[in-house]
Amino acid sequence: MCGAPYRTLGKAAAVLYLLVSMSDARLEQFKKMVANFPDSPMSHFSLGKLYLERREYAEAARCLESAVRLDPGYAAALVALGDAWAGAGETAKAREVFGRAKEHALAQNHPGLAEDIDARIADLD
Repeated sequence: MCGAPYRTLGKAAAVLYLLVSMSDARLEQFKKMVANFPDSPMSHFSLGKLYLERREYAEAARCLESAVRLDPGYAAALVALGDAWAGAGETAKAREVFGRAKEHALAQNHPGLAEDIDARIADLD
């Protein structure tokens, strides 16, 4: 099993093993990116989105709040932050952040994103 543990697993387990390994590698990659570029909203956003994918909502919110602090008009980061708060069960925080995201989306002439945000707000109810 040393060196290639996925070879002794069934197909489904092997796929899961490889996906987790890739996810862990991406996590380390994004953590390094934040360390190397702490003033870049994109680095914090990328790490936050990965935590969101992994359903690690508190970590996602922490990273996404950093992205928004660095760039308050970063609509995609605001939407992801709202998703993190919603995933964590913090609906009041999610609603507030989604509201800010919608304001920025409309100010940046992204009506489609604003509609998507409306749907996310409706899903909170």
